[in-house]
Amino acid sequence: MIEIPQQIIDAIIRQAYGELPDEACGLLAGTEGVVQAHYPLTNVDHSPEHFSFDPGEQFGVLREARAQGWKILANYHSHPASPARPSDEDLRLAYDPGIVYLIVSLAGETPVIKAFRIIDGTAGEVLIKLK
Repeated sequence: MIEIPQQIIDAIIRQAYGELPDEACGLLAGTEGVVQAHYPLTNVDHSPEHFSFDPGEQFGVLREARAQGWKILANYHSHPASPARPSDEDLRLAYDPGIVYLIVSLAGETPVIKAFRIIDGTAGEVLIKLK
């Protein structure tokens, strides 16, 4: 389970819509499965089908999170035109089994957000508890 404040969910959805047609991306930090901070990052790929974090921004987030005593709990990205489930590329590129992968789908009328742990290319859904 991952606990995320509603205002962070709302901010992620706004970011996802704001970056259309490209995928939006970012990191979530906190402690013990409770998200304390949301860090929107630049998708340097500028693509509707995949994303890459800006390395400078990513390292800045890691430094800030450590300074606060937080860990990176999740990364997130949007799927502008596909469901909220990991794509083959998402499964292949998921390198950290210790974090949650959050996916926001904008494919329907209402955004759908789901979370997953991805271990050895296999995704298992994680419960999102709103705070």
